[in-house]
Amino acid sequence: MDIIVVNRGRTTRLKLDRRNVWLWIPMVLVTGVFSTAVFFAGYASHGQRGVLPERLVADWANEVQTQRAELKQARAAAEEDANALARRIALLQAHMLRLNAAGQRLTEIAGLEQGEFDFAQPPPIGGPEEAEVEGSGLTTVLGSLDDFEQQLTDRERQLRVLEDLLLASRLQKQTRPSGWPVENGWISSLFGWRSDPFTGRTTMHAGIDFAARAGADVMSAAAGVISQAGPHNGYGNLVEINHGNGYVTRYGHNSRILVNVGDRVLKGQRIALVGSTGRSTAPHVHFEVLFNGAVVNPQEYIQAAH
Repeated sequence: MDIIVVNRGRTTRLKLDRRNVWLWIPMVLVTGVFSTAVFFAGYASHGQRGVLPERLVADWANEVQTQRAELKQARAAAEEDANALARRIALLQAHMLRLNAAGQRLTEIAGLEQGEFDFAQPPPIGGPEEAEVEGSGLTTVLGSLDDFEQQLTDRERQLRVLEDLLLASRLQKQTRPSGWPVENGWISSLFGWRSDPFTGRTTMHAGIDFAARAGADVMSAAAGVISQAGPHNGYGNLVEINHGNGYVTRYGHNSRILVNVGDRVLKGQRIALVGSTGRSTAPHVHFEVLFNGAVVNPQEYIQAAH
């Protein structure tokens, strides 16, 4: 069998026989495979131009990843803001608890009625509705929390100062002599010039005598520290108390002393028992008040308790 190939007027004759046919078969196969590959490559290229370019798909994928990262950051920021807001609220609650405790102490110290200042209930407030302030909700809330926190801090500081003043006033009342040194009795001799019961001459009496039954309780007229406890010239068994702020009180003629030097005593505490030791005619308590080292009339301090 012969194959004739015509190219630009030139004719080429290829003769096929059984001897050379096996040489042409591989060439034909290679040519077919190459042509098929070129055809499908062109088809694929045309198809891609007609649907989506690879670069556009890659850009979209990158944009999705970017948005996902920004969303993650926004969520983390929102969670952090929520945690910060929760911490601020917890701090304000702690301030409020301390404020309520301080107010309760002040109520007890000042002796106010429980219903007058009830720190367990919100304060009575009201008024007509006003126009709202424009702005973002979170910014407005955080600003209000800042203002509220500052107000709480200032109020707490003021309450502490007021508490210190009340405590100082209460301490001053406790350390300032007042009242009688005995629970039951009567005044047998006043402060000032009098006729001495032993000599009959006019002498200065530096205190007030309270007649009471022997063995009755002698009580401190104010809180203080025992500065003397024992026999003393003319006073018999004497108890002397230093109350601070320049005040000193003396209790003479006791039958028995119940305290020691250096002891701290409270107002109204038992310090001795009524007796008639020393320069005395009968059981009684000689009560003296000294202020800045000078003897003063105890009358005003006795009446201060009433």
